[in-house]
Amino acid sequence: MGKCHTLMIFLASSLLLVCQNLKVVNAVDGCAGSFINGNSSYIQDRNKLFSTLANQVIASGEFYNASLGKSPDRVYALALCARGYEEHNCIDCVERATRSIQTICLNRMDSFRWDKDGEDRVSCLVRSSNHTTFGNLELRPANIYPHPDGIEPSKNMTLFQQQWDAMVNRTVESATEANTSTVLKYYGALRDEFTEFPDVYMLMQCTPDITSQDCKRCLGECVSLYKSQYWGRQGGEVNRPSCLFRWDLYAFHNAFGNVTRSPAPPRPPAREKEISKTNKKGRSIGYKGIIVIIVVVTLIINVLASIGFFKFSARRRRLKKRFNVGSAEYSDSAGQFMLRFDLHMISTATDDFSCENKLGQGGFGTVHKGTLPNGQDVAVKRLTKTSGQGDTEFKNEVSLLTRLQHRNLVKLLGFCNDGDEEILVYELVPNASLDNFIFDDEKRSLLTWDVRFRIIEGIARGLVYLHEDSQLKIIHRDLKASNILLDADMNPKVADFGTARLFDTDETRAETRKIAGTRGYMAPEYLNHGQISVKSDVYSFGVMLLEMISGERNNSFEGEGLAAFAWKRWVEGKPEIIIDPLLMEDPRTEIIRLIQIGLLCVQENPSKRPTMSSVIVWFSSETIIIPVPKAPAYTGSQFQSSESGTMSMSNVFTELSSR
Repeated sequence: MGKCHTLMIFLASSLLLVCQNLKVVNAVDGCAGSFINGNSSYIQDRNKLFSTLANQVIASGEFYNASLGKSPDRVYALALCARGYEEHNCIDCVERATRSIQTICLNRMDSFRWDKDGEDRVSCLVRSSNHTTFGNLELRPANIYPHPDGIEPSKNMTLFQQQWDAMVNRTVESATEANTSTVLKYYGALRDEFTEFPDVYMLMQCTPDITSQDCKRCLGECVSLYKSQYWGRQGGEVNRPSCLFRWDLYAFHNAFGNVTRSPAPPRPPAREKEISKTNKKGRSIGYKGIIVIIVVVTLIINVLASIGFFKFSARRRRLKKRFNVGSAEYSDSAGQFMLRFDLHMISTATDDFSCENKLGQGGFGTVHKGTLPNGQDVAVKRLTKTSGQGDTEFKNEVSLLTRLQHRNLVKLLGFCNDGDEEILVYELVPNASLDNFIFDDEKRSLLTWDVRFRIIEGIARGLVYLHEDSQLKIIHRDLKASNILLDADMNPKVADFGTARLFDTDETRAETRKIAGTRGYMAPEYLNHGQISVKSDVYSFGVMLLEMISGERNNSFEGEGLAAFAWKRWVEGKPEIIIDPLLMEDPRTEIIRLIQIGLLCVQENPSKRPTMSSVIVWFSSETIIIPVPKAPAYTGSQFQSSESGTMSMSNVFTELSSR
């Protein structure tokens, strides 16, 4: 009986292991999730969404995401065309992939397919699910397609693996290097010459909605899966919902015609009798002579490397002495390395701060567009000389942004503090600020509900990072639509940290006599008593959320504000009154749910407001019961002045959208 029981446990464990493996690898060629009826509303909505997907991905610049239907059967779809393919090839591929999903994954909620053209070249991705996947790393399921033939036994596999691993690292770096100028930013294609193979080709790509770190993780998982199961084959492919990895001994993609061959790895030294050289007198140098040469060359390299290291260290020490942020000196140990720009370089990049390159004017300086020598476009924020407040803001932004890195925060590339010049250099965010869209009668039509929700969720994720996930604890204090910048893909980036406040990790609340921010977005306890906490930002977020839903400025509701107006309509049972008329065709239940979240964020009692992490959970789940909101704060004087005395990046990119 004991042996039978042991055998049953062994068989059950083995079956469980097999099922787990089937879930991870080749889950019916990209099909996963719950089983559903083939005539369900989910399938019908998916078919409708798929019918326009091919044309939409072209119109959106080779990457497109959309949704259709009502929860819990709402369909979220994403399409991507690989770099280098013409429009008609992209359309053909997307249509082919959607047909394949409709056939193979007919009764499954989740599906994805990296499709190939007639020459076995991956050219597009189509993905669908009943939950939003945009911006999230999706690793399961995984499909693996090994080459049928193995590498010849006569090859030196130890050397081959060293060269292959080095090529993997180079391709990952090529695919994930910072590049926000294109939709298909996570992409790398390399061609290398190995010792025993004339050409080795490798391609990696991630969907552009995830972070660089998530892209690296996804590609690393693909490589690990391939090596663990099919190492020794002549090529292979592993793809996941968020990324693709493939290598082979032939040019399987048309992009390889354009890439530059990486430097060939060094060939192994031949045997002693084959490398014996003859000197000028005709005598053999021999084995010992070669050893002497190697030792001398190694010594010279070490000496040169030491000199370079000491020079680099001296330069860092000089930089550290010249730049002091607040009460603590800036150094690499305090955060990531921050590039110090030369004033002459910045002057050249902006054409000596010419009027033609001027993007905007703030209370403490100007912002100009510039182009660095490497071709990268930047936004140069030049603080007004001899401005005490500008100097404080300069130090505050650099001290914080040098240590903050998140896809929903504006990226500070470097600084310059030469003489009385104080300059900040940011990434250029081409679509101006959010207020230029949401409060413009014409541009607001571009903000569909899907786009608005993505912006709202992105701002929330940026705040979660500031409040909880970063190495620092930051209260922004001036959160508003004009301080949210939109990149080329309409992804939001929180900007303007000049008035931000750094908290200790165990500190929950503080008081200040200096009120900085914008009236109408300030929490009542902060405006009236100077009390600051993460709930101050939550209040500002709630006001912005209601603005995004209504398309109206907070101060348009004279005497009471948008929050109070929305609360009255909520109590009357008519919350839909505040919804932007342009959103009438969109899911009403989902929008009203977000009105409820907005009202929870603007409650008068800070302790009753949710955390931003709770808001994110509510966004991603439609089954969680959200608390009933209480009355918001009402301060009639909030709208007497619209702007504070802080320098804002608001509207500094406005002219870009019209150029």
